[in-house]
Amino acid sequence: MKQVMMNERNKTINETPALGRLGQFVWAARSTNKITVGALALLLGGGLAALASGNDNRAPEVPDDIAVPAGNKVHFHGFGVGVQIYTWNGTSWGTAVPEAILFHAEGVVAIHFAGPTWQSNSGSTVVGALPPKAVIVDPNAIPWLRLNAKSPEGPGIFANTTFIQRVNTSGGKAPSADGAFVGQVARVPYTADYFFYRQTN
Repeated sequence: MKQVMMNERNKTINETPALGRLGQFVWAARSTNKITVGALALLLGGGLAALASGNDNRAPEVPDDIAVPAGNKVHFHGFGVGVQIYTWNGTSWGTAVPEAILFHAEGVVAIHFAGPTWQSNSGSTVVGALPPKAVIVDPNAIPWLRLNAKSPEGPGIFANTTFIQRVNTSGGKAPSADGAFVGQVARVPYTADYFFYRQTN
């Protein structure tokens, strides 16, 4: 499965210039050590069902704290695979910065990076407003989130987005041990389902 996914990524990247920025992430993932690649493969294995059901746009069941208000409906659901990047500041690992690829039934559809920002290969971007509403569902994984959308731009899957949910998370937590020096970076593999909502008429 790993080889199939890599081939699909290469095919999509070559065919969609809008994801040129993604190239650095893919090359970094290829050159990383075997332990990290193995961890990503294990995390991806847990999300294959979500990837296969990429056309299922039903809202997920979530705790009330991160439920999306009535009058909004899921219009896109992607499965994210990537890393949460932490930097040791001398006292803590600080706030994570995401670097991920979003998959749908058709393959790679978007990248996710600092902001938090999502950029699709269909020409749209959306930024999540901070701070998010968050709940810890699995103590061994990053929290589930609901973010208000701000600055949706361009045509495509993220146009007119009102809310974003990150659910079904796996991995991605900051290291439990202190960093060895200020500025040390930890790239922690994670997966998550991302749901994007639009206001209904």
